[in-house]
Amino acid sequence: MKLIETDVLVIGAGPAGSSAAKHAAKNGADVVMIDKKSEIGSPKRCAEGVSKEGLKKLGIEPSSRWVTRELSGVRLVSPNGTDVWLNDERVKLPEAGYILERKIFDKHMAMDAARAGAKIMIKTLARGMRKDSNGYIVSCQRMGEDFEIKAKIIIGADGPESRVGRWGGLKTAAKPKNMESAIQFEMAGLELEDPYSIEFYFGSVAPGGYAWIFPKGDDIANVGLGIITTETDKSAYEHLVEFVENCPATKNAQAVELNVGGDPVGGMIKKLATDNLIIVGDAAGHVNPLTGGGIITAMEAGLFAGEVAAAAVKEGDYSEDRLKEYQKKCEEEIGKSFDKYLKTKEYLLSLSDGELDSIAEAFQGVEFDSINTKELIKLLIKVSPKALVKLGKLF
Repeated sequence: MKLIETDVLVIGAGPAGSSAAKHAAKNGADVVMIDKKSEIGSPKRCAEGVSKEGLKKLGIEPSSRWVTRELSGVRLVSPNGTDVWLNDERVKLPEAGYILERKIFDKHMAMDAARAGAKIMIKTLARGMRKDSNGYIVSCQRMGEDFEIKAKIIIGADGPESRVGRWGGLKTAAKPKNMESAIQFEMAGLELEDPYSIEFYFGSVAPGGYAWIFPKGDDIANVGLGIITTETDKSAYEHLVEFVENCPATKNAQAVELNVGGDPVGGMIKKLATDNLIIVGDAAGHVNPLTGGGIITAMEAGLFAGEVAAAAVKEGDYSEDRLKEYQKKCEEEIGKSFDKYLKTKEYLLSLSDGELDSIAEAFQGVEFDSINTKELIKLLIKVSPKALVKLGKLF
């Protein structure tokens, strides 16, 4: 059987995997990245929003090829329709950003990895892996051909409940309460109040999560929601259809695409590395537990993984002790904030529709100077005595 040897094998070519492959190759490692799909980035499983600051931090220049809309505001809507507008006429929005076209963006990231020296293999399925004296041997299939890839370090970027992580002995399975069932339409013919603002709808419209409208054009948007299945008897699809039929912006719109998938919102997995193996992105729980967003943190973790893997290859040390540097970086840069957002999410889940309406009404009289997720939570604590008790020590 054909055997390919490499320093680093990245399994999964989403933003996390491509970032890891790029930075491992850039730092001198021989890298192979495989993806089971025939087209990287398709189908999308994402609302496609990213922050400007996040891209800037990663050194990624926005391109008109993959930015469909630059945002200027946020609208928060409570169950009874009370809304809070946060737009750039009233506030600075340091985390307002862009809506992407993931089918193009993901390819762009993979091309960057290729330019850095990574070899990319599409339509390639990892079927299993076994430990070798100096790494892992992964059984693969591509276009009907069986072959193997031998690597000193495996980087698992294969999505929620990673098989690669499980094969290597890491606990990647999420509890039902920590896995949102997410679903969205891409729609045309919307009647948006502001086609440059993203919208979030809270409460029983999406039990355990929220509904969203992310505009991609004047009358085009991603319209979706995430639910925790233990919080409702209805399916995510049923909730989405109800939302679309009842929301003034979407009731006359038409769906042109349907996307479904799981979104791990339980925070970062405790153990991200073991001998010869690292996991990144959704596989590692690099998803903000409060917002469900994870593109920027996935790429940030991929950068850490790639750099640490390349350094380990140079030193000839692929042990868990060496790869723990990646774990430490993720805990410092991602995990600490995620712990706070997880507690905030749990608090919000405890609120009734009436309590959410009261908070939205209290926000009506608040003057905003600068808004991001952290500042919104601080304001929530100010207007809600219950929030003060539950969250006062966090920020």
